[in-house]
Amino acid sequence: MLVPVFTLKLNHKINPHMVTVGKYDGVHPCLTAATQAGKVFIHNPHTRGQRLSSSRITQSTQDSDISLLNINQAVSCLTSGVFNPSHEHHSLLVGTQTDLLAYDVHNNSDVFYREVADGANAIVLGQLGGISPPLAIIGGNCALQGFDHEGNDLFWTVTGDNVRSLCLCDFTGDGNNELLVGSEDYDIRVFKEDEMMAEMAETETVTSLCHMHGSRFGYALANGTVGVYDRTARYWRIKSKNQAMSIHAFDLNSDGVCELITGWSNGKIDARSDRTGEVIFKDNFTSSVAGVVQGDYRMDGQIQLICTSVEGEVRGYLPASKEMKGNLMDASVEQDLIRELSNRKQNLLLELRNYQENSKAGTGSKKKEKEGQVGVIPANTQLQTALSVNASSENQKPCVDLTISTSNDTIIRAVLIFAEGIFEGESHVVHPSAQNLSGCIRVPIIPPKDVPVDLHIKAFVGGKSSTQFHVFELTRQLPRFSMYALCTQGSAPKPRGKATFSINDRLQRVVMWLNQNFLLPEDIEVPDVCFTSLRGAGQLCIKIEQSGEITVNTDDMDLAGDVIQSLSSFLAIEDLNVDADFPDYFEEVRNTLVQVDEYHLVHQRLTAEMADHSSLIRNMLVQAEDARLMGDMKTMKKRYIELFDLNRDLLNGYKIRSNNHTALLNCLRAVNQAIQRAGRLRVGKPKNQVITACRDAIKNNNVNALFKIMRAGIQTS
Repeated sequence: MLVPVFTLKLNHKINPHMVTVGKYDGVHPCLTAATQAGKVFIHNPHTRGQRLSSSRITQSTQDSDISLLNINQAVSCLTSGVFNPSHEHHSLLVGTQTDLLAYDVHNNSDVFYREVADGANAIVLGQLGGISPPLAIIGGNCALQGFDHEGNDLFWTVTGDNVRSLCLCDFTGDGNNELLVGSEDYDIRVFKEDEMMAEMAETETVTSLCHMHGSRFGYALANGTVGVYDRTARYWRIKSKNQAMSIHAFDLNSDGVCELITGWSNGKIDARSDRTGEVIFKDNFTSSVAGVVQGDYRMDGQIQLICTSVEGEVRGYLPASKEMKGNLMDASVEQDLIRELSNRKQNLLLELRNYQENSKAGTGSKKKEKEGQVGVIPANTQLQTALSVNASSENQKPCVDLTISTSNDTIIRAVLIFAEGIFEGESHVVHPSAQNLSGCIRVPIIPPKDVPVDLHIKAFVGGKSSTQFHVFELTRQLPRFSMYALCTQGSAPKPRGKATFSINDRLQRVVMWLNQNFLLPEDIEVPDVCFTSLRGAGQLCIKIEQSGEITVNTDDMDLAGDVIQSLSSFLAIEDLNVDADFPDYFEEVRNTLVQVDEYHLVHQRLTAEMADHSSLIRNMLVQAEDARLMGDMKTMKKRYIELFDLNRDLLNGYKIRSNNHTALLNCLRAVNQAIQRAGRLRVGKPKNQVITACRDAIKNNNVNALFKIMRAGIQTS
């Protein structure tokens, strides 16, 4: 059984996801975590004789080993590491919703302090691609930004939604790190510098990412799912009713391969095999886990796994010794394993008894009656599936109909369907009543997003009087654009938005793509088609000329981007520029940019007013105290009444400023999403060029250039 080699009780709460270990003097590891009231504590038990003190750092009154760094804002993320390549000591990086602070703890000085308009929800420090200095990369409001140790902005790009987690990993195996980004739109995106090269769709917000080894990485979702990917292939995943607060890669059983360590909201810590997800170790805290990190905290040359709870409890674990290898669990866990194997044995014995009863069925009429009861079915029985678009009916919303039927007069007693991102809990059961049993079951499906989904179907098939049933299993893929019904052109007003591009490929290949990605009544041969969105987003028309020019008409810019990305992937197109015009959406973006300017002006005015009020309050407080000391109670009362009024105005001003800031963030998010959508209309280099040029146009406040780039992209000779 693996036990902690040290335990600490710190007298400070720890914010979840905000724990790191840094060697701020280059030698001694210090546990660092965000705590309450906009502070970061630094636990340094190694140099008790040295005490830090500055305008930012103060000593804790509760623990002599702890120094407190005053941020004066709610901390949203933090990390530490070697930032300046010419120095060995680590820097501390602290992100808030408005700023990024790089701090030299050893010298008690700011490395730099930068305002970040998009906020900092997640942060990672390290080498990205071919960019030579280490970067502090922050993810915020649909944007990614990277700073070097001098505070220079060397990296910027946009992503699909608010960023919740970041990780650096050699995804391609070329020796350079790629950036993995988890966001609130349930996607894990992989960036090779500013180029997005892969995208994996998950079922919930991606809250944590960690590099395991090679191209393998772990992930955690907001619904309690944790798992491991190797590039775009998922090795395994498990789902818990508790939330994963922190994940970390650490070789706990000394087999040379890192396990996935997970800290849970119920206080449990577990280590799982990176290959199978099997639990090899677990322990429990009395409160939720705050973070899992590693470091040589005892300064004895051995790296420990360091686990922290939100109540300030810290435990360190050493990797297992050779004698203990493979036996990290305590006796109670082994008993649980024995119980699980016993249950599995009972299930197998029950299944064996059912087979024996089938083989012992009688003869004649008794045999037929017996066969009906035990579920014997014709040997040629097949389970058939069909997908069709159901536009709408009186009692049913527009949906995709999945029809499951048998090939003879057998009946389907129940159907179980597993599908990611479609059903709540990822599974759906249809269990008709005994009076409504038949050989055909219809299941309505409403995919929330345009992504291909595998439907894993299990059906119980038997005779009408069966008490035992055969289980049929099959998998059917739901096409990416299944929520679009084929319609006749002219049945509705033609969309004003359009995207036009040219390809050098046979038209038959485009027709193949249409037949694979849409649910069509029969394979089409004419490449000019029109669809109606079952989600109410209007029409989608695709027109293909003999010259290879393709026009996609839709008012939904996201849909146009999805169509272009899907077609480019199918045709293996590496670089594609597109002429686009979405007048309604571009007008919305123009109005948003005007609002951004207005909110910036209001922000500057409110900040100036707050500074003036603060100065007046200081002067008035001095005057009131002077009057009190001189016994002039009338003047003192008058000054305190004025002070009360000023303070009330200051509080009201703060509320207005806070609301203005929230509105500004929403507008900035809309602008970043517009840049992301403009980029998704292109493929390869033209995509990256559009994103970079759009950002430059916004920085230079050149609105006309921005819309010109969104429409025509970057023209290259």
